[in-house]
Amino acid sequence: MKNLEKIKGDASFRKFFRKKKKFFTSVIVFSKKDKIKNLLVYDAVNKILIKNKILAPKLYKENYNKSYLEIQDFGNDTIFKILKKNKNEKIFYYKKIIKLLNKMQLIKDKSIKNFKNKNFKIPRYDNKVLISEAFLFCDWYVKKNLKLRNKIKFIKEFKKIIKKLVLSLKLKNNVFVHRDFHVSNLMKVDNQIGIIDSQDAMIGNRAYDLASLIDDVRLKTSLKIKKNIYKLYINKQRKLDKNKFKNDFEILSILRNLKIIGIFTRLAFRDGKKKYLKLIPYAWKLIEVRINENKLFLDLKQLLNTSFKRKLDEN
Repeated sequence: MKNLEKIKGDASFRKFFRKKKKFFTSVIVFSKKDKIKNLLVYDAVNKILIKNKILAPKLYKENYNKSYLEIQDFGNDTIFKILKKNKNEKIFYYKKIIKLLNKMQLIKDKSIKNFKNKNFKIPRYDNKVLISEAFLFCDWYVKKNLKLRNKIKFIKEFKKIIKKLVLSLKLKNNVFVHRDFHVSNLMKVDNQIGIIDSQDAMIGNRAYDLASLIDDVRLKTSLKIKKNIYKLYINKQRKLDKNKFKNDFEILSILRNLKIIGIFTRLAFRDGKKKYLKLIPYAWKLIEVRINENKLFLDLKQLLNTSFKRKLDEN
């Protein structure tokens, strides 16, 4: 194609290009690998978001046989980029983001016709999926960082603890969950905030996306900011059982960051994307923040401390 400019991609197998035609721009999403999720499902989820008056990229054209979509161009201004430049605007933007999250969690649509005119239904984020994601920590990080004898013992104990934590979740799996709801996937489009990278959406626990936002491995924030964002969300929830929510928020934050450590290790050693290794220490720091807030995590803390010589101590 003519008039294409390669633009920065993400951790997926997709490639992105900006298409320019006179005064109009669009984005080409190209994906030969995992086409169903990266093209078909991505657009279907975007359609559900748009139907619910949430800004997501519109589909202009699809050529599934040639492995690409042409979608709306949201520009280059991620909220991540804006907050890195101007830290004083954090709470201003987080207020807008929490409003957006609340709106997203009111979505009732669980299915829609995709561009192949087939019915797409958002899958459930059940315990089985949560457990398998946490086990990515074993599949990649543990295998790279522990000797064989220690590895077998660690994996056995780790899996037992993770299953117990997942069974300790108290809220229902009944809301739209983006699953990568953080400032790198939120775009400033005029005066609105648009959402990208939505292909992994599921119906799950309402605490998950808030944990993604607050304990975001890509953007370091102070404990004070984290607490303020948490309060912004809680204060808008009239019927929420706050104790149950706090319990699930802490569990899901830890599970998510264990998963992220596993995924980033995989990206580095399987896919040659070594830049993700530098984010792993902060993922550990985020686990440390949450692991000290609940006696439920004592066994996990002890296991991680003894196996990796980490000090997940009280702050």
